[in-house]
Amino acid sequence: MQTPALPHRSSTLLVAFALSVVCLIPLEQWIPGFLAFGVCLILLWRSKDPTLQRRLGVLLACVLTLAFAPISTSTSNLNFLALGVPFVAVLLIPWWVLRRYDPGVLDYTFWPRKFSPLETAYTLLSIPVAWLAFRLYFGVLSPEVPFNWTLPTVPTFEALARLFAGINLVGIWDELFFINIAFAILRSLYPLGAANLVQATLYTAVLFDMAFTGWGPLFVFALALTQGVMFERSKVLLYVIVVHLIVDYFLFQEIVEAYYPNFSVWWHP
Repeated sequence: MQTPALPHRSSTLLVAFALSVVCLIPLEQWIPGFLAFGVCLILLWRSKDPTLQRRLGVLLACVLTLAFAPISTSTSNLNFLALGVPFVAVLLIPWWVLRRYDPGVLDYTFWPRKFSPLETAYTLLSIPVAWLAFRLYFGVLSPEVPFNWTLPTVPTFEALARLFAGINLVGIWDELFFINIAFAILRSLYPLGAANLVQATLYTAVLFDMAFTGWGPLFVFALALTQGVMFERSKVLLYVIVVHLIVDYFLFQEIVEAYYPNFSVWWHP
């Protein structure tokens, strides 16, 4: 992908964008967060580049929406609705704006024209890697993190089904927003390395705010970077979504194991 030349302030703009993400979403440091956000708006206005203004403006609107979203792991009907509305909004806002003014930036191609041996191998490799990563993360480094998800004392079908559905729905949303939207927009403006680092920062900020505390940012950031590279190579959603769902399967297993040792259910061997 050819990255267009941008004004010299664009690097500062990208740094300010990343700072606003970190301060507003996981840290909830409103003063420095809105200062960084304000710097972004000033630099966008001074750039006099309508493409940059429109695309980064869309992402800034998404960041502001997520900053005020009630991000949590609750699987109640109320939280599904309260979190679902802003999560759907940040998918629809970029789609609606960019399909009118920048067609081609967002591509919702799901199925590859031909399967790539490298992407297929990475997808299969994610199975043992995800299992090992969660064993290390939850079992050794941050054993308190599984309890960021709430389950009843005694396992019930409804509680487990809600957890399973919630984890996987959020996982699909992660790839649609962070990779197919945020990374795609950033990549249309910046070189691969810079775009991938910033989308990984946004990815990590939201998931840290949700539940992945302790050593979680390290693991999430690594996943986000590899997902960005895979999407850059393939330009399809199949690989990144399948990898994320594999990760989510082991996430579900580890949470259930933490609450109910030796418990067995069809989706949790």
